[in-house]
Amino acid sequence: MISAREFCDLLADRGFTVASGVPCSHFGGPIAHLSTQPGRYVPAPNEGSALAVAAGAALGGQRAYVMLQNSGLGNLINPLTSLVMTYKLPLLTFTSLRGWPDPATDEPQHAVMGPATPGLLDSVATPHHTLYAQDGAAEFAALLEKAEKDLADQRAPFVLVERGAIGKATAANAPHSQGLPAADAIRLVTAAAPKAAVVATTGFTGRDTFAVADTPGTFYMQGSMGHAASIGLGVALTRPERTVVVLDGDGALLMHLGALSMIGSEAPANLVHVVLDNRVHESTGGQATTSATTSFPDMAKAAGYASAVVCDDEQALNAAMSRAQAAPGPHLVCVKTLPRTGAIPPRATNALSTLDIRDRFQSDLQG
Repeated sequence: MISAREFCDLLADRGFTVASGVPCSHFGGPIAHLSTQPGRYVPAPNEGSALAVAAGAALGGQRAYVMLQNSGLGNLINPLTSLVMTYKLPLLTFTSLRGWPDPATDEPQHAVMGPATPGLLDSVATPHHTLYAQDGAAEFAALLEKAEKDLADQRAPFVLVERGAIGKATAANAPHSQGLPAADAIRLVTAAAPKAAVVATTGFTGRDTFAVADTPGTFYMQGSMGHAASIGLGVALTRPERTVVVLDGDGALLMHLGALSMIGSEAPANLVHVVLDNRVHESTGGQATTSATTSFPDMAKAAGYASAVVCDDEQALNAAMSRAQAAPGPHLVCVKTLPRTGAIPPRATNALSTLDIRDRFQSDLQG
């Protein structure tokens, strides 16, 4: 293992002054370390944006690198092939190896991308090297030497990072000092709409929902971060007679904000979009999102939502849910939530297979 500081310092020694990315627990240490130094790390909403930030930095004359989880590698392929490779921009990307080498040791959403990651990069002729858990600073330095040769040839090499290869560090973030515990907010929302079909976003939101408000009419997302609102839209359009509640997160919504415009345009009267905003990517280690400088209600209203409000206590949330079900939507309810404390509940797939989740959700909708 290499420490987070060593990882960042060895890159800085080679002139890499800018980093961007989307959090993965594998890179929690480096992101936490860089975030204490203004201008060193740009938190991106999605992986493609992170690569584009690095491309812009390279065009501006600085060396840049990207960190991401391999489950989001698909978001990066477009700018990799049509921007970075087309313009031969020498960028370095670090990708975690979730679900590798044995998918059975990781969460279900990594079963496909884990084993496929090296081959996917091979398919677009992108060089890659692997940093293993047993590697130290010397091995990492030698790996960077190999990557430097790729960069000198105007290529964009990847470093695939095994779990445990980089040490951890304490994340610096600015969570809300006021608000509701996320589990309480979920309990209140689902109690206010007991007959609704529910789409719960990936990460801790799905875990909390399974623990405090599980029903057959709940669809738990294991991966596909950022797409809860779009899934909810599809369900709402298909089942206009049924209230559909989306339990979203700030980091997830930021990843694909265009969904707000799509929902506003389609104007499903039966959709209630609930955003649990704690300002951090909590399930990957508490790295800060950019929601502190973003107004989700203002965005939703501008996109065409019928209403959009912010809540930070039980009374306001109950009132917002009551109003949302009394008038045609779509409605957005942004709930300020507190950092989670104590044990995190198990994910739904500890008790149900993904096919179980699919089948019972479909049966509930049809019933």
